[in-house]
Amino acid sequence: MMMIMIIIIINNKMANTSNTWSQKINNSGYRITGARQMIVEIILGSSRALTPTDIFLEARERGKKMGLVTVYRTLEKLEELNLITRIHQSNGCHAYLRAYDGHEHILLCTRCGQIVYFSGDDLTNLIERVALQSGFSIQEHWLQFHGLCPDCQ
Repeated sequence: MMMIMIIIIINNKMANTSNTWSQKINNSGYRITGARQMIVEIILGSSRALTPTDIFLEARERGKKMGLVTVYRTLEKLEELNLITRIHQSNGCHAYLRAYDGHEHILLCTRCGQIVYFSGDDLTNLIERVALQSGFSIQEHWLQFHGLCPDCQ
């Protein structure tokens, strides 16, 4: 009984987030088509970073026909709206996932692509040292660890 309730809460949260994303896309002057809505749902429903090709193939599996260009353009718009974050992978390719809430960082499994968000770092000393050495006025940072999740070890 408890597991079913958790799934309903998660699905309801995804529906609310999907609606919020759709409104932001529409408000930015970009029409929300069936293909774009599918891309949003795929990203929100994933627990791992997805490449444009992953999203394209998943949409095809779900019966939605779209071009790869549509995926790239939609990802570009979602990133511009700060709804997704681009992940730099060790192979040089990019993948995408929902933007984090507040000040979160990620752990990224290099084998299966699973993402775990975490917070609670204290990088103040490092940031101050880098700023002093470089002359930069550091305004923000983003931390990303790559490794193997427990299932892939």
